[in-house]
Amino acid sequence: MPFRYKLYAGVNDMDSVSLIVAALAAGALKGAGETASTAIADAYRGLKGVLTRRFAGNPRAELVVAEHANDPQTWEAPMAAVVRDCGADRDDDVLAAARKLLELTDPAGARIGKYVVDARGSNIGAVGDHAHQSNVFGAPPTGN
Repeated sequence: MPFRYKLYAGVNDMDSVSLIVAALAAGALKGAGETASTAIADAYRGLKGVLTRRFAGNPRAELVVAEHANDPQTWEAPMAAVVRDCGADRDDDVLAAARKLLELTDPAGARIGKYVVDARGSNIGAVGDHAHQSNVFGAPPTGN
């Protein structure tokens, strides 16, 4: 069954690239080490596994996945780029694994729909916890 998205108005929605990157960061922080629950550690390995298979044969993407696990903050932008460039943000298996991991690492956020994405039919929009959007309607300003 394909991964489905649903929009919850007024909730901090994420785009699919941000969802995957956030899940990897949460997994790197909470899914490693002796204090991680088995479920979180398994979900983190599962997400990394589907990404590793998706990125197979792409040395840059493979490097980014490996390095991101050690330093998620530094490797956040490169991870977002490879996720987007390799189409992982449109892969149902990757999205399902990311959402599962985020539901385990942040149950409260998952309950309010923080990790649910729906951009079908969108022409404009802002997503994320600190998104900013400026809309200008009408004719563009003149260059006086």
